[in-house]
Amino acid sequence: MKHFLSIEDVTNYKALVQSALDYKAKPLKDKWLGQNKTMGMIFLNPSMRTRISTQRAARNLGMEVIVFNLDKEGWQLEFEDGAVMTGTKAEHVKEAAAVMGQYFDIIGIRTFPGLINKEEDYSEHYINQFVKYTGVPVVSLESATLHPLQSLADAVTIKELRVSKKPKVVLTWAPHIKALPQAVPNSFAQWMGNWDEVDFVITHPEGYELDKKFTSGSTIEYDQDKALKGADFVYVKNWSSYEKYGQMLNTEPAWMMTNKKLDGTNQAKVMHCLPVRRNLVIADEVLDGSQSIVIQQASNRVWAAQAVLSEILKNN
Repeated sequence: MKHFLSIEDVTNYKALVQSALDYKAKPLKDKWLGQNKTMGMIFLNPSMRTRISTQRAARNLGMEVIVFNLDKEGWQLEFEDGAVMTGTKAEHVKEAAAVMGQYFDIIGIRTFPGLINKEEDYSEHYINQFVKYTGVPVVSLESATLHPLQSLADAVTIKELRVSKKPKVVLTWAPHIKALPQAVPNSFAQWMGNWDEVDFVITHPEGYELDKKFTSGSTIEYDQDKALKGADFVYVKNWSSYEKYGQMLNTEPAWMMTNKKLDGTNQAKVMHCLPVRRNLVIADEVLDGSQSIVIQQASNRVWAAQAVLSEILKNN
């Protein structure tokens, strides 16, 4: 593994999931692997779980970690080639990324979509510019369209807690007060769709179909109750429209996850990437109930990141 931007960078899906579980059982078994190596974590947007879990993962491997909030602490970057820089942007990514590549052995970067221009967001221009100019491995800490570290942790959680050999996993849309990116559902759909050990279903109101390149082969069901029937895991997440890009077409409160909705499941374990708006996306009774596994899911972010960083260190 050279970079970690999506599942396409993973050569052995099942081995990577198992590696994360192995690190969970023995976190410091490779504590010298990253000795004398430095990871730079570059944030263009806020983060809590991704930042802290990846820092801890790197340190478990013996790495030094430097966190840089580029949106607050650095120069405003120009990303366009050939730009005449007469505006507010003081530095070009060509120099900024290249310099970071001199300072760091691995760079993690977090970017967000603007949710205005679909083509620009889905080109992943920002993160790809860092890949192009740093000259070192780049790890996505979430990009405009994908969140692979989250999805790996999700897969680890499902494998860890599954009872049946091939559990039914349902990704369900939920209401929200603002338009959110498609990165988490895109990524989760991509990872579940490439895992032959789950039966995967996506449910959402009409108009919230995700990009088909991430959902190809997945079952799409517009009736939430029908989709939830017999589910072993239910992943609750809001996202804005892909077709009518960035728009909120439906804020129907009936899609909120409640205990009543879970009645038709196989005592499904409930997942969410966090942060979650209580009593809008998921009811208190679910989040505080025995079927919620959101804290364990978040905890597994450490081991997912450690498995990825370990793979990169071993291969570079």
